[in-house]
Amino acid sequence: MFRKSFLPVIVIISILIIWEGSSRVLDIPTWVLPAPTVIIQEAVSGWDNYQHHILSTVMLTVSGFAIGVSVGLVIAIVLHVLPKIREALYPLLIMSQNIPIIVLAPLLVIWFGFGVTPKLLIITLVCFFPIAVSTIDGLRHTNPELIHYVKMAGATKRQIFTKLELPHAVPQMFSGLKISATYSVMGAVISEWLGANQGIGVYMTLASSSFRTDRVFVAILFIMILCLIFFAIIIAAEKIILKWHPGKGDQ
Repeated sequence: MFRKSFLPVIVIISILIIWEGSSRVLDIPTWVLPAPTVIIQEAVSGWDNYQHHILSTVMLTVSGFAIGVSVGLVIAIVLHVLPKIREALYPLLIMSQNIPIIVLAPLLVIWFGFGVTPKLLIITLVCFFPIAVSTIDGLRHTNPELIHYVKMAGATKRQIFTKLELPHAVPQMFSGLKISATYSVMGAVISEWLGANQGIGVYMTLASSSFRTDRVFVAILFIMILCLIFFAIIIAAEKIILKWHPGKGDQ
């Protein structure tokens, strides 16, 4: 674990040192590209100005993630259990991801106003697809020999699904959850750009409009930290739940 983390940390520190040195040597204006130390100073000194923005984004992200994952799982199970429905709707499922969120978002505001609903819909749209597709693949790739064996033992379709297919799809579910967890933060920030009173997206918009590049980088920093935290939570849950699955919990 330490060996795996060592090299990325070295790379990140090297990039920060080069960035800091270049900013000082080339005397780059702060409003163009602030040095890492300037960003950290702003992050520390301006904590009182943006802590409520972070809390708002976290609450919106968690709510949207929970809804998106629930919708994704339901869609995956329905499409697996009903093959005809899957054949009819699976292409539409893929096509739905080709619509740019930045284009769809204003339409959601027109239809649902500036409340929480369009924001949750945006996060749901970016979250449900990874978990739905990964779960469908996991359910479909259950060992056919095992399915044949349990059928010979007299198992019903429901028993095959609950006792065999669903447990075997759990590792793929967590793969989708990891992607959805990182997308959920991005979806929350995009939804806040539409029009909100608070949130990291609002903070970033205000900072960019006033040429406070250092605050924009502070917002980016916290977006990355939130993504890493959510990703780490999913990995921790995966390790706990997949202890029964040899080799999977160590990923």
